Amino acid sequence: MTEPAGLRERKKQRTRAAISDAAIALFLRHGFDEVGVARVAEVAEVSKRTLFAYFPTKEDLVLHRFADHERELADVVAHRPPDRSPLAALCEHTLDGLRRRDPITGLTDAAEPLAIHRMIIETPSLAARLLQYFARSEEALRDALCDTGPADPVEATVLAASAVAVLRALAERNARRLAAGESIDAVAPAAEAAVRRAFALLAEGLSG
Repeated sequence: MTEPAGLRERKKQRTRAAISDAAIALFLRHGFDEVGVARVAEVAEVSKRTLFAYFPTKEDLVLHRFADHERELADVVAHRPPDRSPLAALCEHTLDGLRRRDPITGLTDAAEPLAIHRMIIETPSLAARLLQYFARSEEALRDALCDTGPADPVEATVLAASAVAVLRALAERNARRLAAGESIDAVAPAAEAAVRRAFALLAEGLSG
């Protein structure tokens, strides 16, 4: 008997989560470069073939959480209210993420996201792979800006590149401050102010 599509999808999601959870636990305990994919597959109780079906590279075992956000900025722009500019929509979305303590903003005091962040910046192959995710996010945002126009292709390219770079830099700044021992309550007001200032600068640049 064939399983319903919804049940198959839920099983796939559980398998994907189990593999990733096993990998991250091993990497944080022993170091990313010290753990092979065979060990991850063994702990997750799957074959290496199954592991690679879900995660094409070892780095993706860690960075898929960023991949899940690849189209987030593009979707914000595509589904914004008609009277809201792309920059205003992106700014509001980012501020909401800060208030929710979304790990993607770097503003979280949860132990695991902070540990994962340290591992990424300390592991060259993870840092390099992460750039690919940001590049795809930038490309998706550029396309959304052009599709929801009017947007000059050059302006859309510059805005997409600037917005992704700014959000990445601000998230990195938040995470580093927290990793250095500052409290989340101390960092949060400055993080929100930085987002507002950054988007104001982008708007001023475009209006100029």
